Amino acid sequence: MESDAMSNIPSSDQTRAHAGQARRLRRRLLPVAAAGLALVLVAGVVRTVTVAGKVPGGTRVAGVDIGGLSPADAEAKLARELADDAERPIVVTAAGHRFTIAPAEAGLSLDVRATVAAAGGGAPTPSDLLRPWIGGREITPRVKVDAGRLSSAIAGVAKEVDTPRRDGGVRYQGTRPVPVLPRPGNEIDRAAAERAVKDAFLHPRPQVTVAPRPAAPTVSAQEVRRVAQTTARQAVARPLVLTRGDRRVAVSPTDIARNLRFVADGRGSLRPEFDAAAVARSVEKRFVPAAQAPRDATFTVSRSGGLKLRPSRAGQGVDAAKLGQAVSRVLTTGGDRTVPVDVVTTQPRITTEQAQAMGIKEKISGFTTNHPCCAPRVTNIQTIARILDGYIVRPGETFSLNGVVGRRDRARGFVPAPMILNGRYVDDVGGGVSQFVTTMFNAVFFGGLQDVQHTPHSFYISRYPAGRESTVSYPEPDFRWRNDSPYGVLIKTSYTATSITVTFWSTKRFDIESRSSGRYNVRPFESITDSGPRCIPMPGAEGFSIDVWRIFKKDGRVVRRQKFHTVYQPEPKLTCTETPSR
Repeated sequence: MESDAMSNIPSSDQTRAHAGQARRLRRRLLPVAAAGLALVLVAGVVRTVTVAGKVPGGTRVAGVDIGGLSPADAEAKLARELADDAERPIVVTAAGHRFTIAPAEAGLSLDVRATVAAAGGGAPTPSDLLRPWIGGREITPRVKVDAGRLSSAIAGVAKEVDTPRRDGGVRYQGTRPVPVLPRPGNEIDRAAAERAVKDAFLHPRPQVTVAPRPAAPTVSAQEVRRVAQTTARQAVARPLVLTRGDRRVAVSPTDIARNLRFVADGRGSLRPEFDAAAVARSVEKRFVPAAQAPRDATFTVSRSGGLKLRPSRAGQGVDAAKLGQAVSRVLTTGGDRTVPVDVVTTQPRITTEQAQAMGIKEKISGFTTNHPCCAPRVTNIQTIARILDGYIVRPGETFSLNGVVGRRDRARGFVPAPMILNGRYVDDVGGGVSQFVTTMFNAVFFGGLQDVQHTPHSFYISRYPAGRESTVSYPEPDFRWRNDSPYGVLIKTSYTATSITVTFWSTKRFDIESRSSGRYNVRPFESITDSGPRCIPMPGAEGFSIDVWRIFKKDGRVVRRQKFHTVYQPEPKLTCTETPSR
């Protein structure tokens, strides 16, 4: 037998014999394999040619088979089959809070055209020849991203869960530096959260977990205290002197402090940041003749009660940005506190086109308060009325009386007059303007505008409506209100020898009704005696509490109620034994 014959051959010879047999077998099979492969390739080519211009067979996107379809049909099928997935809310969990984000609100959508293009459908490629035999492929969906909307969606999550770090700084109470100590926080990685939300889009169960990370402040508490005790004190130790040519204007420590703060410098300490806009407005008339100053667009009221537009014009004004930088440098380096002022071409705050587009067309509120004739305080009331007559508050803007008018000073016509300070009447330049503020507060009240900051007098003053009045001083307390309407608000003022009137023009949104409680928690006043040249008699008045409701109506229906609670302290009856001549 052959096996027996082979067994008698030496082992090395047996190996050579087996190798020969294998070579002979391969030579016989090679033509067969080649022919088979050729048949496979031919079949692949035939099949590929028959679907040229279509998506290769077996192609799937998020489980949807689009193989063999034309690009247009594939796009339509994806849009139809994945519509529910594209609208499924994405659940975001962060710091124990659970949020749902609608893909459309986050700016996420399926890009069917780009997805089908990635799947193929044009001229066949070499890999397409074998695809019918080796199986299909899964294409990752292409996603359109509106970066702004996605960022906004994540910012909404961050607003709810973040504990923002605070780097610390220095603010002022009057001219006293107050350290604002740093505080660590926890904040989500917004960029990582945006990527995770994008990746979760179109997932059968779109869920994302975001873990806030510790956020350490960049300035130490020790450094904040050091700056408050040194640099911040020195910054308000002396006035600044602004100069242009031979003109010089002093900026008081109070005005410096009002517009100065110290913020993180990114290097572990604090730097001064001076907001010169209010200062620039207050000194502008000293450096720029009125005829050369920019003029805001405004409206005048005709005798018939109609509005007439007064157009704006460009002009010359103080470069507030450069002034702020210069003051910050001076306060950083110390030494000479003289700062040159640059005057540049300045555009008006309100242009003609802006005024025309603000919807200022009708009277929405007005209020009048009365006063005795001819006292020094009347001069101040009329002076501030002239300054603010025609001023337009833009939609969304917060009006600050101190920010717009600035410190009441003699240079603009304000005079000393009595005001309440620490429970006594004292003379101060600008005293009495609280009557104007009270009148404007009531215009805000009945105009349906947002009260931001008003401070009732400590004592009740009988010429004002109880619970609907406000005081003001400089720099605090301020009087602020926000134009929370989509329209501009025009301030018009008028006065007589015994009255002041503030009227608002805009587009009316509400009818306002005022209701008041009776006076309660009534407390008697005491009688005291004082003397001296600065003693100003006080008539005495009971203290009490009162509540006032502002009722918003639209088309006769109440849409909102707002309560104002006011507590008046008893005003002592002060008799001056040596009343000064006035």
